[in-house]
Amino acid sequence: MRSFFERFKFFALVMLGISAVIIYLFYNALQPKKTLPIYTPAMVNTELVAEEIQHIRKYHTIADFSLVNQNGDTITQEDYRDKIYIADFFFTTCPTICPIMTKNMAAIQDKVGDDVMLLSHSVTPQIDTVPQLKKYALEKGVDDSKWNLVTGDKKQIYELARKSYLAVKTDGDGGPYDMIHTENFILIDKNRRIRGFYDGTDEEEVQRLLEDLKILKSNYKE
Repeated sequence: MRSFFERFKFFALVMLGISAVIIYLFYNALQPKKTLPIYTPAMVNTELVAEEIQHIRKYHTIADFSLVNQNGDTITQEDYRDKIYIADFFFTTCPTICPIMTKNMAAIQDKVGDDVMLLSHSVTPQIDTVPQLKKYALEKGVDDSKWNLVTGDKKQIYELARKSYLAVKTDGDGGPYDMIHTENFILIDKNRRIRGFYDGTDEEEVQRLLEDLKILKSNYKE
């Protein structure tokens, strides 16, 4: 009799374990899948969007570009094809927010795999020549294989900031000393769409970016 109950106890424990696994799988299957918003100009603070595109409610993507990186290589959207990437705007002589942003971007660089890239645009391209960018890249520990610091045509960079990345409050006054500046890190998906904005000077915001990055990557795996 005791042997019978011992066998029954073992069977009950096995069934309990199987039931727990089934319940867990059903629970996960019924949970709504986490996704990130797809930002368009109409969803963003109008101060950050050029007036002529504020009405756009869908199909907004990052425009084609052609810029030069710290190694003198031409960088275009093709270098980011089928890649998730994080973009920002900076300049190497900035004494205020840029050092913090670059430090945080370097931390992100060390935490992401080769399937995620970084793209930092100089907002003072007349100062940030290729040698200047290279010097800065070496000082800040930039990994050339995944992080491009780019310079080039000032008008193109400013239009990217205002009309593609929806990240700055002014498009510049057109003079020799005009300047755009933003603390935003922008998360871009494999389809060149904006999936998130983050304060690049705030470590909590950077952590939120990394969590959102996990969500975005998981969506591509499913």
